[in-house]
Amino acid sequence: ARANSEHRIERIKDTAVLRLRNKLLPLIHLKKLLKIDDGAASDPENGFIVVTQVGSQTFGIVVDGVFHTEEIVVKPMSTKLRHIDMFSGNTILGDGAVIMIIDPNGIAKALGAAGSSAHDMGDENGAHHIGSGEQTTSLLVFRAGSSQPKAVPLGLVTRLEELPADKIEFSNGRYMVQYREQLMPLVAMEGVTIASQGAQPILVFADDGRSMGLVVDEIIDIVEERLNIEVGGSSQGILGSAVIKGQATEVIDVGHFLPMAFSDWFTRKEMKPSLHSQSVLLVDDSAFFRNMLAPVLKAAGYRVRTAPTAQEGLAALRAQSFDVVLTDIEMPDMNGFEFAETIRSDNNLGSMPIIGLSALVSPAAIERGRQAGFHDYVAKFDRPGLIAALKEQTAGAAGASELSRAAA
Repeated sequence: ARANSEHRIERIKDTAVLRLRNKLLPLIHLKKLLKIDDGAASDPENGFIVVTQVGSQTFGIVVDGVFHTEEIVVKPMSTKLRHIDMFSGNTILGDGAVIMIIDPNGIAKALGAAGSSAHDMGDENGAHHIGSGEQTTSLLVFRAGSSQPKAVPLGLVTRLEELPADKIEFSNGRYMVQYREQLMPLVAMEGVTIASQGAQPILVFADDGRSMGLVVDEIIDIVEERLNIEVGGSSQGILGSAVIKGQATEVIDVGHFLPMAFSDWFTRKEMKPSLHSQSVLLVDDSAFFRNMLAPVLKAAGYRVRTAPTAQEGLAALRAQSFDVVLTDIEMPDMNGFEFAETIRSDNNLGSMPIIGLSALVSPAAIERGRQAGFHDYVAKFDRPGLIAALKEQTAGAAGASELSRAAA
């Protein structure tokens, strides 16, 4: 990562993040994590970063250098060192040097992520561990319109910007800015006054070539926290309140603000569902995730129906025709695995494509999903992965539909 490159290290307050493929990844310095002080000053803007994924969490590990790849035989840790989470084993190189093997799960825990390895979830208890484990989400915390903090899942944010106030223009009754060779509308949250001087913090949301800037007062931090909306929202644009880092925090509804920038954000011609567009049944007990994912799916051209429980999902499947089912895993009464098994056992629904959604995507969970009958398994905040999985699973249905219309 270099300061003048596409992949550059940025800072949000005191938190380092890496901008990679239009996403922001939290960073952790391996030297600091291992408490190594060799007297050499590290460059905060340039360096080598190892991008790592543990479950659904992706982050970058800042290292001093990268030498080469090498096949190794991992030896078990000494009993005296097994209590150290950072290491999973060691190996002996050809020159006799002993090398410690870093454990990404240990680093994820140090970063605050829900790092879970396959041995944390047995085949029989996979659903239990997924449902009861500490599931955390990367959240961007900011202030807008009041002193009370607000938050949005970091995975929904394309970029964080601090734009010069003199670059903000007022035209046709609205604020906008020339951004990446396009005019980007700015939407201010209630109570926010757009800056007339200095820098203006902006949260950029983008989809299919369109961008919208959400104007806020202050970007506070990026945190890893279990997201549990305990009190429903009473005002527009707010999904509800959750306790984040020990403080009541409002979680915003991004889908409320997008049409304020472009009234046809979800219904413009090239994305408007046609009579032959695929229909999706989204089953999730969390109103937050239903409200977050439904607009994303509609924007991608799918007709969407939601259900808050697996039982209501089954009723919908038996009353209406769908092309694919998206189901959460962690649900009460009947979890996603049991829901998939019930669908598979139904003679009329047995061939229905099913995609599992979870905050934790581990090898053990994927295998459990395969046994239950899932066609694919996607992390909840992986929007590109979700759309790609839907396209793959509905391609056959679309082809069959085209053949049917041609025959008619």
